[in-house]
Amino acid sequence: MNRKRQKIRNGIILVSFFLFPAVFYYMSPALIINASAEGTVNGSFIMFGLMFLASLVLGRGYCGWLCPAAGCQEAMFLARDRRVARGNLIKWLLWVPWIAAIAIFAFKAGGYNKVDFFYQTTHGLSIGNFQSLIVYYLVLFLLIVLPGLIVGKRSFCHHLCWMAPFMIIGRSLRNTCGWAAFALTAEPDNCTGCRLCTSRCPMSLEVEDMVKNGKMEHPECILCGTCVDTCKKGAIDFCWARPGL
Repeated sequence: MNRKRQKIRNGIILVSFFLFPAVFYYMSPALIINASAEGTVNGSFIMFGLMFLASLVLGRGYCGWLCPAAGCQEAMFLARDRRVARGNLIKWLLWVPWIAAIAIFAFKAGGYNKVDFFYQTTHGLSIGNFQSLIVYYLVLFLLIVLPGLIVGKRSFCHHLCWMAPFMIIGRSLRNTCGWAAFALTAEPDNCTGCRLCTSRCPMSLEVEDMVKNGKMEHPECILCGTCVDTCKKGAIDFCWARPGL
């Protein structure tokens, strides 16, 4: 087991969470609407685009290794370690009208005519006053902390995240086109059925079933490598390959 890799990953997402107040606006689903209404490509617009492009190669690796919300959610496993098995479609019911709203506002503004990466930030920082701080803590508690405590592990990722669909679509495009990318691979013959990979998956996936079927692609997989580093028999590993190979 490669516990060192998971310690590094946990350290990265915790640091990312500590920096969340500073970068909050660059992931804001609200500011992108405000900016679009003014014909402006803002920081969150650029960040969401970069997430989509990165997913063509790294899948949802951002969710597992860099996302500030990941640090908060996985720290909460100590208080609530319940698996989440349903509700993955909820975020799509929220994402589609949100994207439609962005498009409508941009259209009414006559399209995008300028780029302002630091739109509505204070010297590049998100939290510039007490009001911004209150908004930050409300979003953190209502969308990330509370769902995690009530529903279970990484509920925000499953049910509410507005960033995940960009990466899921990018990964699906990669799979459809057959491009080589970072992925998981399995050796079903090495699996002993201990179910450690399944029980420790932060996204509550049925990893053991995926291994036995030899199909490691899943739209909710964040390529965190927990299953890789948990398996004592080397039944799962990272690879660089085309889908289905």
